[in-house]
Amino acid sequence: MSIPFEALRAHVAEHVYNPWADADAMDLPVAAAGPRARLDRLRAHFDVDARLILVGEASGYQGCHFSGMAFTNEKLLLAGRIPRVRIEERITSRPLPWCEPSATVVWGALHSHGLAERTVLWNSYAWHPHKPGNPYSNRTPTRTELESGKAVLDSVLDHFSDALVVAVGQVSGRTLRALGREPAAVLRHPAMGGATEFRAGLAALARSL
Repeated sequence: MSIPFEALRAHVAEHVYNPWADADAMDLPVAAAGPRARLDRLRAHFDVDARLILVGEASGYQGCHFSGMAFTNEKLLLAGRIPRVRIEERITSRPLPWCEPSATVVWGALHSHGLAERTVLWNSYAWHPHKPGNPYSNRTPTRTELESGKAVLDSVLDHFSDALVVAVGQVSGRTLRALGREPAAVLRHPAMGGATEFRAGLAALARSL
């Protein structure tokens, strides 16, 4: 099954930013910035025979909002830490490149265990839910939002049907089970003090692969 890129771009919801359709005031006027560039990066990320797919909760303002990829930020892209994807110049006008702590933990652990090249990162709710009036904030997706994103999530998982599906956080675990897809593991989300537990969980998973 093909990736539903058009469905990703077409999604509209209140207090939700669509990285692959919406422009941001911080996007620089360079080829690597903006919604089309974010979609191109996502296509490149998905161009792999994935062994593992980590499914988080939702896109965040420090990461996917500008990168177009789950658990991925501008700083990591500039550093060349993302397989198949890199940028040569800044993509936002923020004084320092965006750096999402969870993204740094996830990619660091994947590289440590030799899993980065064949892992796909995604979210239960693909888009970025934010607090009303503040696009540079994060919030938990509502039940209605998670329901509206299930078709896209299902299609992505079908596309990577040979990959081991692992939930990052309990929201992701519940969403996957609601789709009838029991995750191979549910790792602690690295946010809110969960980095050490996430690393330990991924290490145990890596030993079993």
